[in-house]
Amino acid sequence: MKPLRLALAALLCAAPLFAAHAESDGDYVPETDPLVLRKLEQWQDWKFGFMMHWGPYSQWGVVESWSICSEDVDWCKRPEGEAYVDYVKRYERLPTTFNPLKFDPARWASIAKDAGTKYVVFTTKHHDGFAMFDTRQSDYRITAPDVPFHTDPRANITKEVFDAFRAQDFGIGAYFSKPDWHSDDYWSPKWATPNRHNNYDTRKHPDIWKRFVDFTHAQVGELTSQYGPLDILWLDGGWVRPTSTMDGIAEGNAGVPWPQDVDMPGMAAMARKNQPGLIVVDRAVGGRYENYRTPEQKIPAEPLPYPWETCMTLGESWSYVPNDKYKSARSVVHMLVDVVAKGGNYLLNVGPDANGEIPPVAAQRLHEIGAWMKVNGEAIYASRSVAPYRNGKFRYTRLKDGTVYALYLPDTDESKLPRTLRIPGPAPADGAEVKLLGSEARLAWHRDGDVTVVDIPASLRKQTANAYAWAIRLPGAVPSH
Repeated sequence: MKPLRLALAALLCAAPLFAAHAESDGDYVPETDPLVLRKLEQWQDWKFGFMMHWGPYSQWGVVESWSICSEDVDWCKRPEGEAYVDYVKRYERLPTTFNPLKFDPARWASIAKDAGTKYVVFTTKHHDGFAMFDTRQSDYRITAPDVPFHTDPRANITKEVFDAFRAQDFGIGAYFSKPDWHSDDYWSPKWATPNRHNNYDTRKHPDIWKRFVDFTHAQVGELTSQYGPLDILWLDGGWVRPTSTMDGIAEGNAGVPWPQDVDMPGMAAMARKNQPGLIVVDRAVGGRYENYRTPEQKIPAEPLPYPWETCMTLGESWSYVPNDKYKSARSVVHMLVDVVAKGGNYLLNVGPDANGEIPPVAAQRLHEIGAWMKVNGEAIYASRSVAPYRNGKFRYTRLKDGTVYALYLPDTDESKLPRTLRIPGPAPADGAEVKLLGSEARLAWHRDGDVTVVDIPASLRKQTANAYAWAIRLPGAVPSH
């Protein structure tokens, strides 16, 4: 890596997907389309997803898109001593050197499957406007003649990714940025670009805005009609929204008074005509086109009364950064368990490098997570929340047949289960076989008031030592659903 790139990597840290917020103050509007409801139910069964931020910016190891936004916030920093306009020109030339010859989407899918994830969300286009698919609406795309990779048979990267993951039975999600900072109809060259918003009053220039809306619909139309079955349209850039839904979160620190309405009713109808039952996630906007909500880099303190998904980085950055600091497998498992116990899904992000490879440390972490999931996945997949959700070191999940799992999250200095577990909450059915996942041994148990007391034999404590967490099966603890 050249010294300039090292400097950039040090300067440009991870940016949030949406300006430090991903929730909306607006009401959640339950879906009524039975096909969408069925897909949402399936999505809630998957529980654990895999996300990737990848694009030409990975060559510099800098934050995705945000360094070309001129706002004075931490995630929009650029190198000292370089004018903003000069930097943007250099950034926009990154596709001309993007040639990820080690791109292997089948290996990505294998790594993600080994980790225990069930669906993928891939960045088809981030805010910088560079399309990682063969769009016909713009020359700023992976298949353009000035991109070295365009001659590669794998050049239509989004198609390759979706096909590879679909071949390994993943649900498929398309991340798509509503704002497009490369489009002259969003950031018009007639005016300066002071912030993330479009840089002209859409009320004064409805013709320009209409061109942008048509462009956006056309790209979403391509993704939903030319890339095989899709399950999720994951829309980012929640400041692009009608005035009627604007709030302090949407405006951020750079609000504008004019609407940025991309006609979500029309877009959703078109997308669902192409993909019946498609889940639409208009992040942070609220209303009927935010089928589930996406708290970012955090886990709600309590269960939420609607479908939701925590999206979180495995490292500190969404996109590839050299020497990123990755979370331990243990910490990811604990967060996954906490999310699922509260009724949510967990979407874990990794950024491939400029060559198209998942960094080895990240792949190792995913493998370690997967090893735990192979033993304990039955307490995670297809589960729903059940009171009391959490109690001390315990988290709870339930299956539709009435089985409850009590998952014990140990402290950092605990390597073995206690000799006796006192599990508050739902009682197993009389005569039920209580077991620890990973073992067929029947555990002695009895009720003591509202607590299930379970004895853990010394041999089993030794056999299961050093697990990230333990799951105890409590059959018949709640009515079947």
